[in-house]
Amino acid sequence: MAKRASKKTSTRRATTSAKVPFIRVAPPGPKARAWLSRDEQALSPSLTRVYPLVVEEARGAMVQDLDGNRFLDFTAGIAVVATGHSHPDVVAAIQKQAKRFIHIAGTDYYYPAQVQLAEALNRITPGKGPKRTFFTNSGAEAVEAAFKLARYKTRRPLMLAFYGGFHGRTMGALSLTGSKVSQRRHFAPLVPGVTHVPYANCYRCPYSLTYPSCKMHCVNVIKEVYFKTTVPPEDVAAIIVEPIQGEGGIVVPPPEFHPLLKQIAKDHGILYIADEVQTGMGRTGRMFASEHWGVQPDIITIGKGIASGVPMGATVASADVMDWPGGAHANTFGGNPLACEAALVTIKLIEKKFITNAARIGGYILEELKKMQARHRLIGDVRGKGLMIGVELVRDPLTKDEAVRERNDVVHRCFEKGLLLLGAGHCVVRFIPPLMITKQEADTALEIFNEVLTEIEQH
Repeated sequence: MAKRASKKTSTRRATTSAKVPFIRVAPPGPKARAWLSRDEQALSPSLTRVYPLVVEEARGAMVQDLDGNRFLDFTAGIAVVATGHSHPDVVAAIQKQAKRFIHIAGTDYYYPAQVQLAEALNRITPGKGPKRTFFTNSGAEAVEAAFKLARYKTRRPLMLAFYGGFHGRTMGALSLTGSKVSQRRHFAPLVPGVTHVPYANCYRCPYSLTYPSCKMHCVNVIKEVYFKTTVPPEDVAAIIVEPIQGEGGIVVPPPEFHPLLKQIAKDHGILYIADEVQTGMGRTGRMFASEHWGVQPDIITIGKGIASGVPMGATVASADVMDWPGGAHANTFGGNPLACEAALVTIKLIEKKFITNAARIGGYILEELKKMQARHRLIGDVRGKGLMIGVELVRDPLTKDEAVRERNDVVHRCFEKGLLLLGAGHCVVRFIPPLMITKQEADTALEIFNEVLTEIEQH
């Protein structure tokens, strides 16, 4: 890892062949600081910036800032740039479509790319039988559409969601979100009729620490407590659940969880909504995380990685469920032509090679992190699937006292050494690199992470 650049080093043009990471000046450098000052005056303070990275250019898994520093990106824009930053095939598709036309609302008109993308999503999402797709601009909008569709289809008023779940920040999606109180503070009253129930966080389960012989209290409590006391099952329109909780801390449930949850829904005529905004599009080594447990959702929400960075989301449901009439729901920009073309190329790239890479390299990273756990007292748990991995940091492995300050310190120190990571939950470090990440890049990230943990533990 180079500490200083030679005088001949170009800071204007970053390439994927350049040395990464490469810290030319301690970030933020002078150019970045100037923009940070302007940003503070111009943008909403509600944005949750983690470290002072001001981006000039990005390619693949490399991000370069305004001062010529190059970073290895293990965030992928929060799991968005699935094919890597500015994949040439995606860029070419956007440029080609932009020359034809940039926008004509799919709400009112027709164009082939929107139909082709809907057909592709109907094909790759779990489950057989005819499906239909509604396009949105984001994952949160996809959740909003699913929320409305569930109520319309069932004519029922109530929803079940999970503690730790994150579904977005628009009012309907926020009502379903149970991740952090800071996301809900001072926004009440939210959409009524939502009840939150426990998710299968086995690592912190108060009932059982024996993962293989789990009695699934978290599922049974729905039937034995909520359905018998406060939530009439015949009034519940849908259960919305992340196959793997993302923002909640990369929480992977035991294999029984989703099948049992789906059965509860089926028994009571409740729709099962899988929020695959973060877990979908090859992120977990399968096209959709629901496939790991053989569950067929009634409705699936998609976002983030679907169009390699172009704003796009989608709600996919069985044709029987998505049978609402014209005017029941629509938007102006959902399924924008540029986004559709980017998504079509993204799906092709993921299916052709990146999904297998996510499974292979993700498995390697997970195994190496578990080995690292034996050497570091701060690591309490390592979990994940594919390239969606979380490392939970604790001050004491017995009490599982959350190492929140240490987690934040790890993320910042990795940034200073040229590795971009993000947190999740209260004390989890999130590894969600682009799906095209190489073993060499994985080894570099692991080396930096190990180095930072060692430094913190020694102090």
